[in-house]
Amino acid sequence: DRFGEAVIVPGLVEGHSHLMEGGLWRYVYVGFQDRLSPEGDHWPGVGTNEEVVARLSEAANADGPVVGWGFDPIFINGRSLDRDDLDRVSNNRPVAVLFSNLHLLVCNSVALAMAGYDSSVDVEGIVRDSSGRPTGELREMAAMFPVLRRLKVDFRGLTAGEDVLRLFAMSARRAGVTTATDLFSALTLQDMAATSLVVEDKDFPIRLVPAIGISEGDPEHWIDTINQLRHFSGEKLRMGAVKLMTDGSIQGYSARLRWPGYVNGAPNGMWNVPPSVLRELIRHFQAAGIQMHVHVNGDEASELVIDAMAQAMQGPGPRDHRHVLQHCQLMDAAQFRRAAELGLAVNLFANHLYHFGDQHYERTVGPDRAMRMNACRSALDAGLRLAIHSDAPVTPLAPLFTAWCAVNRRTASGRILGAEQALTVSEALHAITLGAAWTLRMDHEIGSIETGKRADFAVLDCNPLAIDPMALKDVRVFATVLGGRVFE
Repeated sequence: DRFGEAVIVPGLVEGHSHLMEGGLWRYVYVGFQDRLSPEGDHWPGVGTNEEVVARLSEAANADGPVVGWGFDPIFINGRSLDRDDLDRVSNNRPVAVLFSNLHLLVCNSVALAMAGYDSSVDVEGIVRDSSGRPTGELREMAAMFPVLRRLKVDFRGLTAGEDVLRLFAMSARRAGVTTATDLFSALTLQDMAATSLVVEDKDFPIRLVPAIGISEGDPEHWIDTINQLRHFSGEKLRMGAVKLMTDGSIQGYSARLRWPGYVNGAPNGMWNVPPSVLRELIRHFQAAGIQMHVHVNGDEASELVIDAMAQAMQGPGPRDHRHVLQHCQLMDAAQFRRAAELGLAVNLFANHLYHFGDQHYERTVGPDRAMRMNACRSALDAGLRLAIHSDAPVTPLAPLFTAWCAVNRRTASGRILGAEQALTVSEALHAITLGAAWTLRMDHEIGSIETGKRADFAVLDCNPLAIDPMALKDVRVFATVLGGRVFE
């Protein structure tokens, strides 16, 4: 009778998130939208460059580098944050601000000098003004990492350690999530014993599915590493998948788009992995039977990966491969059909419709493509397995809000982007439970309430199928249950 007045649904499954949702809170939040920390503290959003500088300046009283996160210039009226702004935070200590998409950053003059980035350096991703002077904005990993390393901002460090794991799990539990991913994991074999000890602890409230992030290196080395990592899988920690990167971020103008490109005339985006290298990685992992999750934001990136998958599947490898295209924001009906023919699944970034929909409509891809972004209906019509996600910490980890986005397709201003692409509430709930479980090879254990499956539940204050679809994002989570253990 404990939850006799509540409604029990399958434990929610976040099929695309990152442990950095726990790790990034050691830095200063400077995003546009209000956010809750894992502990439930409210951080108001900041809407101007001056507000960003002011919040960072408060943090500059401590020693060491000053690091902010969550910023996105697409919400700023006027020019973007640059090195001169951050020089006002400190002119003798390095300052860097990670964009919300984690594909770009902006830093001050001290940080640029530490990395040796001056007007003479030729590195793709260094943004320059009309005189050739670096503005402080760095796009994608090759340009960002030299600065991050010198500021001791380690992506591995943001995804490892007991404090990071428990903060991430705290955010997940509050949202009704019982299984979540770390979908570009930097965990190493050396990290795994400690990670397993934390995750398998009876008081740890979620199942965790890391997919190891790979952008370069010998495929055979990675195949051997993944096979070793599988031995650390247990009841709650599951290893064995990989995550590959292609392009970048649409709102950061680093995603790869087919013609006609960005409507504001911005140059096409960047490849994080050269296409030839990506094809080789896909071919080797398919032959080895290793499940792949592949980041594809722009439709040119989707085309590349679908072609590479088709070629790889002409060779050896399993039929039930469960490869998943992640984000797929600009995939069209023809691409969805090709993906279905290959047995691929898709995990669409529905939260973008609310958080960035107005900006995509007005500034990045224009009305026609914005109306069919994250086209969940087209994916289902093509016969694809479908999940939807938050990509936390890019947007807050909250599957019921993600479902609300896919059902209502409303932007922050109230504009409806492509009502014909909307899901029903039932379809959206399937996408954040059994649909996401399928993409993680766990649909035989979780994702539905059935005899023989694990007792993973989310306990809600009302029946989401019996309310106004516009109220779906406001459903409260009373508790989660993991393997029969209650976490209120």
